[in-house]
Amino acid sequence: MALTVCVLVLHVGRWTDWWPSPYPLVVDIVGLPVLLTYALWAQRRVDRDKWDAHVGRPRLEMTLDHLDALDHAEFEFAVRDLLRRDGFTAERVGGANDDACDVRAIDLDRRVWAVQCKHRRAGRHGDAVDVRVVRELKGTASEVHKATFALIVTNGKFTSKAVPSAQRLGVHLVDRELLGQWASGRPLWELLARVPAPLRHPADGRRVAA
Repeated sequence: MALTVCVLVLHVGRWTDWWPSPYPLVVDIVGLPVLLTYALWAQRRVDRDKWDAHVGRPRLEMTLDHLDALDHAEFEFAVRDLLRRDGFTAERVGGANDDACDVRAIDLDRRVWAVQCKHRRAGRHGDAVDVRVVRELKGTASEVHKATFALIVTNGKFTSKAVPSAQRLGVHLVDRELLGQWASGRPLWELLARVPAPLRHPADGRRVAA
């Protein structure tokens, strides 16, 4: 910002003779790219602020009651749609031979996510997701699916052994409470520990695409 102000002052002086700019040729050559870069940065900041204010963000919201009423396949598609809302490229791959990955997603920084979905018809009162599921996903996420991150999503809960095991193995968990926050509109990045948000932003490509 300070550099941009200095360049702008030098350009004003150069163009108006109000204050003769030193090294006028350097100002002419360097000044325009600096000002253009700042203008692009400022516009990108405006686009991101608008997106974050829900002007551009897809407004997909779900309730836990709605998610509880789905069957397992529908739940996988719902998780896929929530990922897409947050800027992922996501496809449902669940099936008999899915190698513990129901949804494969790629975020804006090209990081791959292997997502296992565990739907419980009884919601919080259903069977807890156990440590076996954590170990299965850990075993296939990187080797089979080439994933950077492994994620398990449930509308229920996890066992007391599954939670510390997931932390130790680097598998991220979204339980009923976090799922409710995610489905209501909060982006996934705000809910997961130790996962930085992508450096790119969903709004960055919209102006180029337009």
